[in-house]
Amino acid sequence: MKKFISLLILVVAAVWSFRSMMPTDHGDIDTPTEKFSTDRALLHVKAISQKPHYVGSAAHAEVREYIINQFEKLGLKTEVQEGYTLDSYGNLAKPKNILTRIKGSENGKALLLLTHYDSDPHSSLGASDAGSGVATILEGVRAYLAQGVTSKNDIIILITDAEELGLNGAELFVNKHPWAKDIGLVLNFEARGSGGPSYMLIETNGGNAKIIKGFKEANPEFPVSNSLAYSIYKMLPNDTDLTIFREDGNIDGFNLAFIDDHYDYHTVNDNYENLDRNTLEHQGSYLIPLMDYFANANLSDVKTSVDDDYNYFNSALGFFIYPFTWIFPMLILAFVLFIAVIAYGIKNQRMTVANIFKGFIPFLCALLVSALLCHFGWQLMLKLYPNYQDIQHGFTYNGHTYIWFVVMLSLAITFWCYKKFMKIEHVASYAVAPIFLWLVINTGFALALKGASFFIIPVYFALLMLFVFIRQKEPSIVALSLVAIPILLIIAPFIKMFPVGLGLKILSVSAVFTILTFGLLLPVVGRYRRKKTFAWVFAVLALFFFLKAHFNAGYDEQHQKPNSLVYTLNADDNTATWSSYDNVLDSWTLNFIKEDQNDIADLNKNVVDSKYGTGYNYASKAPIKAIAQPKIDITKDTIVNNARHIELCIAPQRFVNRIELFADANTRFNTFSVNGQTVAKDADKDMVLAYRWDSRILSYYMADQEPLELRFSVPVDQKTTITLHEASYDLLENEQFTVPARESDMIPKPFVLNDAIVVKKTIQIE
Repeated sequence: MKKFISLLILVVAAVWSFRSMMPTDHGDIDTPTEKFSTDRALLHVKAISQKPHYVGSAAHAEVREYIINQFEKLGLKTEVQEGYTLDSYGNLAKPKNILTRIKGSENGKALLLLTHYDSDPHSSLGASDAGSGVATILEGVRAYLAQGVTSKNDIIILITDAEELGLNGAELFVNKHPWAKDIGLVLNFEARGSGGPSYMLIETNGGNAKIIKGFKEANPEFPVSNSLAYSIYKMLPNDTDLTIFREDGNIDGFNLAFIDDHYDYHTVNDNYENLDRNTLEHQGSYLIPLMDYFANANLSDVKTSVDDDYNYFNSALGFFIYPFTWIFPMLILAFVLFIAVIAYGIKNQRMTVANIFKGFIPFLCALLVSALLCHFGWQLMLKLYPNYQDIQHGFTYNGHTYIWFVVMLSLAITFWCYKKFMKIEHVASYAVAPIFLWLVINTGFALALKGASFFIIPVYFALLMLFVFIRQKEPSIVALSLVAIPILLIIAPFIKMFPVGLGLKILSVSAVFTILTFGLLLPVVGRYRRKKTFAWVFAVLALFFFLKAHFNAGYDEQHQKPNSLVYTLNADDNTATWSSYDNVLDSWTLNFIKEDQNDIADLNKNVVDSKYGTGYNYASKAPIKAIAQPKIDITKDTIVNNARHIELCIAPQRFVNRIELFADANTRFNTFSVNGQTVAKDADKDMVLAYRWDSRILSYYMADQEPLELRFSVPVDQKTTITLHEASYDLLENEQFTVPARESDMIPKPFVLNDAIVVKKTIQIE
């Protein structure tokens, strides 16, 4: 009975670790006016996400007007900032930002509330990304104003445009708006899925000490964050609006973003119905306390040196922080306690050196077998289920089931290994190996990834369990299970977090975390006598989840197959092609693509749009259609100082959504500007555009159907060839085509140019 209670405690603790991360209910329409109401916020989400509202679409302007009207209803005067920007990746756009400002009582630095209102081109409805952010801010500001208080600091509200294209709206604001210099801190609301807890990530050029202390003092009800994510995030090239504030304005801030149900991201399924209501409540639970706190804090004093960082992590027991300077003392103390516990165990004849070394056999066996099985098993799944590769997010509709499968399989293997290699009377000796490996891992963290050093805390609880186990002849397994609760509360969420955040390709990380956690719990789980039974139970559960994943591997009306179709007219030789990025053709694409006609080499020389480097997989000949070609005029061609100076105008003769320009790597540009935006020279080159990606010079996203005005100079003896791709997103609506609507179990594939009519044309300057 005691062992059953022990098992129940561990299960409840694991469940609690997840349930405590976010609200389990949300505020309704009758919530008091001075409080945040999710149901009121949802009214905004519903209004914003009626149609795809990418830059240049009719719905884009409608959403902008809706947001402006909502601010005006609150008595706030708005302005629209617009202008061309060209980002470092060559994305040219003309964003139209929405701004308003609530005056504070003092003249200190302002707090900025930030999100964006454009959806991803061309099919995403943008309910979560970032309709949820707009709704959170609108409802949060309404509740704040209803309180009738005046904060010390001004509160600036910025709803940017063209975030999905290249953070262009943020760049326009930070570099060209006078309010940018007034900002002391940013709260940015984002989404990369349609559900799950919202994670807090810090963006700073310096240390996090002061702002993480402020975050803790603000005391949001469900703080979900950890310094491991912070440390990894700082090492990566980030791509939210807040990145521009940090890089161009040296302004710190918080990203507050949810990432689960990642398969909905940037698709038509990012809709009102799929947005998790409790997730939206979680966003609101951040905004209100953080706004109350930082709108009255000294935002001129949030900067710290780059070395002034804190470790931090959340658990069901609270949000904990401590400085990096504690890392090595805590690590050294853990090693000292580790040696002391071993010495105490050997002295009391509860451990032997031989059994300590034998303890590495089952632990490392379980760790290696599980990690390798899960890593190569997922590679096998991609071959057995090739349709998975059409979900470019890397997280399939049945992805959560695969996580469960990996956890169950890992536990089955681990119980089997300990049944095979360990006797129950040697539990204390065998518990040393996992703790030692955790100490080695934490040493690596202390040296190379300091933000992960909070994992030393579960080690302390494991040492405490082992000490009690050694000290008492018959230690209470229930008491030891209670001591084990913090271990599960801290570590268990990471088993799910990594594959959800980074994709199923790292399912092996879930296996590793499962077994590492099991190892720390060995003074408890090692005493369960029927390990073979446990192994079989978890094996059966693993089989159940695998079969569940298998039977849900296909597509249906709730879990649709992403597919793609592009029509390309080559204006140079008057040929046309149907093409698709899909790995598996379906009944819709087979109307146009023939599997035995697959000449994709030329098409993949210059892929117009592909976030994940996806090229066309199939292509077939298509009928020639009378698509209006762009008008290309060379308005100036002069030679000055041994360089040829060209002015070139590209004017579409039809409604166009984007223009892409390519030139091979051997083409040299001495200078280059477009629509008034000048490309800076590369630091180690005497030319521009030297490091262009995949030969791409420029991506122009058209907001107002304005022509492309190019000015550039090239060597006088260079024959310059520029390849133009002019794309519109109207393949299904264009009267010249008879493309049927997709079937109910299909959706447009995201992250690629899709449902598009492309005109390809070569511009030759000899």
